[in-house]
Amino acid sequence: MVGNRLLSPSTSTLLKGFDYVAPFYDALAQLVFGRALRRTQQAALAGLPVGTPRVLIIGGGTGWILGDIWRQCPQARVLYLEASSQMLVQARAWQHRHQPQRAIQVEFRLGTEAALRPAEQFDAVLTFFFLDLFAPNQLQRVVQQLNTVRRSGAPWLLADFTTPTRWWHHGLLALMYRFFQLTTGISARALPSMHEALAQVGLRPQHKAFFFGRMMEATVFSEPDAD
Repeated sequence: MVGNRLLSPSTSTLLKGFDYVAPFYDALAQLVFGRALRRTQQAALAGLPVGTPRVLIIGGGTGWILGDIWRQCPQARVLYLEASSQMLVQARAWQHRHQPQRAIQVEFRLGTEAALRPAEQFDAVLTFFFLDLFAPNQLQRVVQQLNTVRRSGAPWLLADFTTPTRWWHHGLLALMYRFFQLTTGISARALPSMHEALAQVGLRPQHKAFFFGRMMEATVFSEPDAD
């Protein structure tokens, strides 16, 4: 049980799978991509609202992203929603070690979108290298559920891989998906159409930047008429 709700099959898979890779996830990512993953996420954070926004980050990993969130928006209040108990342990440890004074600004919660509460509303939704885990049918369900807690006009910040355009993009993505299928049991077999899934809930890309030979994107989504 998470938040008094039964876990969905995809949630159960993520809970089990990413526990296995949590101890070496950051080191592996840096070995393969250098600082590109981090730079992509930092670029997406430029879309955070000013003031004291309530921010949802789902699948945040080992916690270092909290430092960048607060660097960009010091007063942000964060719900850190993570399906892997081991990732969550590391995120709590990061916060305690590096930003103990901000303990009141972050809530760590075990689970995925099923753990969100109906009355919760957020001024920004952050999905950083998270939506690529899902097969298309699951992706649309996840996006729709996350969108129910996004306030009208609130930005959706995406940092993720882009549709491959070069031979080495295809090769590297194929290796990555095979690795994570074997180690975590993710449902995706190839990169899903994240832009299409977000368009289905009325969101369009407003600002975009590319990294790692245009293999990664940092994109701010919102309703077309939102400022």
